[in-house]
Amino acid sequence: MTARRLIILVAAAVVALAGGWYFGAGTAPVEQTRATQGTLMFPGLAPKLASAAKLEITHQGKQTVIEKRPNGDGWGVASMHDYPIQPSKLRGLLTALTELRLAEPRTSNPSEFSRLGVDDPNGAAATGVLLRVADSAGKPILALIIGHSRVRGQGHGPDEVYVRRPGDNQSWLADGSPQADADPAAWLDRDIIDIQHDRIASVSVGDGALTFGKTDGKFAVTKPADHPPLEAYKVDNVARALEHLTFTEVKADAPGTEAGHAVFTATDGLAVTVTLFHADKDVWARFAASGTPEADKLNARLAGWFYQIGAWKEKSLVPTIDDLKAETPAAPDKK
Repeated sequence: MTARRLIILVAAAVVALAGGWYFGAGTAPVEQTRATQGTLMFPGLAPKLASAAKLEITHQGKQTVIEKRPNGDGWGVASMHDYPIQPSKLRGLLTALTELRLAEPRTSNPSEFSRLGVDDPNGAAATGVLLRVADSAGKPILALIIGHSRVRGQGHGPDEVYVRRPGDNQSWLADGSPQADADPAAWLDRDIIDIQHDRIASVSVGDGALTFGKTDGKFAVTKPADHPPLEAYKVDNVARALEHLTFTEVKADAPGTEAGHAVFTATDGLAVTVTLFHADKDVWARFAASGTPEADKLNARLAGWFYQIGAWKEKSLVPTIDDLKAETPAAPDKK
């Protein structure tokens, strides 16, 4: 063997080893992988998912359970008293599973799994997740270890992800992007309420010493009649207080001491009572509705929950007259 030929063979071997290190060694025999390569990972999954009732997502030994709510109204996070999740997030995950397609076999060497994120999800340093889907009787529908994703740039083809079936050492690069988020808070539907400002007819704060209503078609303070100059945008913020209102955290128990309440009444008779609570520097809110059929839908979703909201919202949800005062112009410098 000439020196030139030896150098070429060594270089080829290095390239092959480097490819195996980066992409995962494809150690499964060709005859074992060819039959499944390019096919759906879960053929015929869509009709089976119609009976799905529980998702278990395990990451670093911790488990998040997403399940159908006992009242039959959507899905919830089990550890958060079945608080509702984002329907679109669940729909996206289940759809991605039905479309997941095997692209290329990767390593079947367990010592290489961690590089692809398909190692044991119970490990303290695991980066992937184990997803299990079951029906209402607990019967398994699917189980999958989801590892690192590879995002295709510039729209060239679908995103890719490394996957492995539990109990099977063969890992795969698959076309698809199932998002099985292990953080339970990431699943929550963070929308509380959305009532547009032009629907608000009046607001009564506390015992009614401070009230708002329409004056000459404009939202304004109606009581006390004698009040200091007010900032128009601060008054307007009261009418907008229930627009696109979201939360950062939710609890089923009162988180602190009551700090005040206000009743927002809409033009159609819907009344929403907002009660605020202080817990250290955090502001929490509870909501109760009455007066119209819409109130029943709101109570079905909001009753019994306490929501942490931005502290700045307190001045529009349960304001004081001082919160609304116009700033006093600075005195000119005397020279």
